Amino acid sequence: MISNKKILDCPVATTVSLIGNKWKLLIIRDLFSGTKRFGELRKSLDGISQRVLTENLRSLESDGLLDRKVFAEVPPRVEYSLNETGLSLQPIIAAMAEWGTNYKNNQS
Repeated sequence: MISNKKILDCPVATTVSLIGNKWKLLIIRDLFSGTKRFGELRKSLDGISQRVLTENLRSLESDGLLDRKVFAEVPPRVEYSLNETGLSLQPIIAAMAEWGTNYKNNQS
């Protein structure tokens, strides 16, 4: 499923290649709560540009982690949601959130 990339021998490297940038992780985090439109994602991701959001959504879609649904309306409506593979990342993201919380609490 890794588009235009060789599947790496190391499973950690494979995971990092799929979700290893800040924006992808935050997009996935936001989609755990359900389907979102482009504008909703952009508002929730402080500091992301339209171009970067578009690139990351396309990458997540081509890697098989999210589904993009286009509605034949004027103006066009597009919705993004995690598919089964994307949803399977929930325990990983939850563990990262827990670790981050513990780290922040121990730094105070």
